[in-house]
Amino acid sequence: MKEEGQPIGIFDSGMGGLTNAKEIKRLLPNESLIYFGDSKHLPYGDKSKEVIIEYSEKITKFLLEKKCKAIVIACNTATANALKEVKIIAKEKNVPVYDVISPVAEKVAFTFNQNVGVIATKSTILSHIYKKSIKKLNYHIEVQELATPLLVPVIEEGYNNHEVSNIVLKTYLSNKKLQNIDSLILGCTHYPIILEEVKHFYKNKIQVIDSPLIVANYIKQDLTKKNLLISENKNPSYEFYVSDLTPTFIKLAKKFFGSNINLEIKNIF
Repeated sequence: MKEEGQPIGIFDSGMGGLTNAKEIKRLLPNESLIYFGDSKHLPYGDKSKEVIIEYSEKITKFLLEKKCKAIVIACNTATANALKEVKIIAKEKNVPVYDVISPVAEKVAFTFNQNVGVIATKSTILSHIYKKSIKKLNYHIEVQELATPLLVPVIEEGYNNHEVSNIVLKTYLSNKKLQNIDSLILGCTHYPIILEEVKHFYKNKIQVIDSPLIVANYIKQDLTKKNLLISENKNPSYEFYVSDLTPTFIKLAKKFFGSNINLEIKNIF
């Protein structure tokens, strides 16, 4: 049986999901969080569907063993390939599962956007999950998709706000598929780390969708309905587990959550 005092579990292929964890922490300051970053198998975007499902299932089981009351798949690629399988496992414990695509697709479908661009990993783009999700809600919106596989390793290696990221971004965002868009979805949880660089490229002439904020708001509303939020907790805990420790992960985790964090290498595979 779930209790309100149990933590919220969040997982991603690496450090990108920390952008979602940061917003969840900001909107739900009383909640304890457990984060798993599968940096050993990064990036997920070039893996097969079967392998992504295998990794996602094992991480979900680990978070359920840690008594998490909710699971957040803070990875677009895992959402696109393994959402159904994660939900099946979590349902056995009556634990809700949240993804990072559905809330964004719903938000975009009911705004004034007419021509939406999506940049994401190869696997997410090949699934067409954003296009399908948005057009299911609003068929009139045009959705242009572009795979941008180099961005995740660039970000993981700490080359954001760097000549390297500038060149890669300019190459991708100049693609003809994105020439007539009025808004852009950063379809990977790593990408909000380069949000300001993307805005600078477009000179703020198009709307860049703030996915982590949309997702965190959705989670807050749904957990409120389910009466699973803590009303008061002055000492929430933040636990971080990674399958392989990288200096960039440590740096970003401390930036978002403070220097006094619990960080552990965990082999669950």
